[in-house]
Amino acid sequence: MTTAVQPRLSDAQVTHFRREGYILYQDQVFGAEQFRGLSEHFEHLLANLPEGARPEHMDVPHFVDTGLFRWLLDDAVLDLVEPLIGPDIALFSSHFICKPAGDGKRVPWHEDSAYWRGQFDPMEVVTVWLAIDRSDAGNSAMKVIPGSHLGKGGYSEYDAVPDPQASVFNTEIRPAQFDAKRAVICELEQGQASLHHAKTMHGSDANRSDRRRCGYTMRYVSTRCRWNPAANPTHQLYLARGRDHAGNVYGDPSKPAHAIAAARARANIKAGH
Repeated sequence: MTTAVQPRLSDAQVTHFRREGYILYQDQVFGAEQFRGLSEHFEHLLANLPEGARPEHMDVPHFVDTGLFRWLLDDAVLDLVEPLIGPDIALFSSHFICKPAGDGKRVPWHEDSAYWRGQFDPMEVVTVWLAIDRSDAGNSAMKVIPGSHLGKGGYSEYDAVPDPQASVFNTEIRPAQFDAKRAVICELEQGQASLHHAKTMHGSDANRSDRRRCGYTMRYVSTRCRWNPAANPTHQLYLARGRDHAGNVYGDPSKPAHAIAAARARANIKAGH
């Protein structure tokens, strides 16, 4: 007799995600040994950052560090995502966003979809924000605006930030377009996670505390969504589970994508990032 696998998300959690655009997953995503391995892997990457590089900007490290696929393609994560986007899943991106104690940069209010405009049809990306460190109000945890993914459609109007050197992004949603008093703080213990929709408004304050705040964002999309590589030529997807339905092309997780990573770095330099 086959024993049914217990879903990682309850029906109530899935309903909350669809209605509010986020959920807090307050169980451990990985087992203790596997999470410790990821934490140690991150600490090694952090210790070897190029001189002058900011730890908030450790974007798509898996392009050259294929060891990260051990976690990115693990069933523990994919089983969280599947109830939200279905069984055929592509890895879109990942990003260690580490705010050091004392001078961690602010993340302005934004929708991920606004920065990914034109890349997916439809825009159904789910981010798993895994807490490498405890994340709370004291060290500038992420905040979300519930239900905002249902409002402007994920493409609000943006203005330039007044403090570009102190912010992760150079633009932010115009304050009149949302009520910041409705924000929910995503407090998480190490190893727990929040999940949010690409169109959900979110952001976080500068970290002025004496504690670091690091999360690993792992981003996934249904393979029924068509990827437009012309909109982001210095990027690639990876098939994580199931099969493709949209004619997308996928990278090989066993091989570092050095050429794409180098092109991405050149593009960022040219853009002044």
